[in-house]
Amino acid sequence: MTANWAREEFETIDLGDKRLDERLKMLAETLSDKPGASIPGACADRAETVAAYRLLAHEDVSWRDVLEAHGQATVRRMSAEAVVLCLQDTTELDYQGRAMRGLGPLNYEAQRGLYVHPTYAVSVQREPLGILNAWNWAREFKDPQGQRGGMNEGVRWVESFERVAQQARDLPQTRLVCVGDRESDMLDLMVKARDLGYPADYLVRCQHNRVLPGQGGKLWAALAQGELLGEVSFEMPRGRGRRARKVTQEIRARRVSLSDGQGGTVEVTCVFAREMQAPPGSQPVTWRLLTNRSVDTLAQATELIDWYRARWEIEMFFLILKEGCKVEQLQLEDVERLEVALALYMVIAWRINRLMRLGRTLPDMPADTVFEQDEWHAAFILNKKPIPKQVPTLNTVVRLIAQRGGFLGRKGDGEPGARTLWQGMHDIAVFVDGLRYARSIAAA
Repeated sequence: MTANWAREEFETIDLGDKRLDERLKMLAETLSDKPGASIPGACADRAETVAAYRLLAHEDVSWRDVLEAHGQATVRRMSAEAVVLCLQDTTELDYQGRAMRGLGPLNYEAQRGLYVHPTYAVSVQREPLGILNAWNWAREFKDPQGQRGGMNEGVRWVESFERVAQQARDLPQTRLVCVGDRESDMLDLMVKARDLGYPADYLVRCQHNRVLPGQGGKLWAALAQGELLGEVSFEMPRGRGRRARKVTQEIRARRVSLSDGQGGTVEVTCVFAREMQAPPGSQPVTWRLLTNRSVDTLAQATELIDWYRARWEIEMFFLILKEGCKVEQLQLEDVERLEVALALYMVIAWRINRLMRLGRTLPDMPADTVFEQDEWHAAFILNKKPIPKQVPTLNTVVRLIAQRGGFLGRKGDGEPGARTLWQGMHDIAVFVDGLRYARSIAAA
């Protein structure tokens, strides 16, 4: 939206040439106005399209530079928070059928694509703060013996934690917590946190039922006998064939020692959250969470469960990246150009999600802190509503934009989601482009 957002977000970018810096900021603004369009569809004309492709192919433009500049802006936002949740996850991008150099196999050897593993920072109120770091890679193909070479992909979880730990030292007033799903249940990550002195916390969902050294038995059985702290209730949103419903879990916690694989042990706290009286036909919501933090009270356990539930935000980020920005439809010559485009679209996806959240958490913020006057005027005009004399609230404008994307705005509909917002943003951008072109003709 606002024409200045990219200049502010990429203020520190340094590509070695001020003209390149400006072109990248302009391209970010162009793509963000029409996030679901192709690159030629987002650009105003052929000259702008050619300039965009040249920028993506430029030898001095790196995806790391793009994300580093955004990361610096992210850290500034993080510094205002007491606790920041650093959500990790991996997603695959499918480019099957694209003639693009450098792609690798996905889960099926015949598929072609790329893997992306970002660390997505959010506040405990789930306000998206930005992308702290990201890894992109293409898997190597199997050799004639059916073996696949290349790196151990699990190392990305540990490396990302190390990056967060490094960042934590520069934010002494902010506690960083790495949050991950079952893939992040890695002994190496827990040992790394211990060896670094816990500059950042971790909270991961347990996948492995480990043997407890010197204690007899296994982790999950011991956890089921942990101290009962009480119950917690929350609303589980719908998703993946699941209806939205209220969930009540009983909470147990226990401190245990795990083998560190080096002849020693690493101390962890295990929180066991098990749903009670799940509706017939529904799978009980059961989580086993591992953390370095101490848990002695129900309030401490509830806080961790709330933080783990915030992991959904990175799933929303992936949804916006794939369906809102349509990055799997990009057609570029090679992976190097694709990675630069992906870096830009990751920042754009973060921004769309942030707009949605700000519209909910800071509804009374003046709309002109986020939108230009032409943009919020367009939201009223396209919905056939009179333009107010005073600047409206952010929530008012967000809801109007979402209505262009199919949000009905009825009393029982709640707040708009990211999908209707990104679809509505396209209409606003097209209208504003036409309005500004008409002004230029009139002024000529």
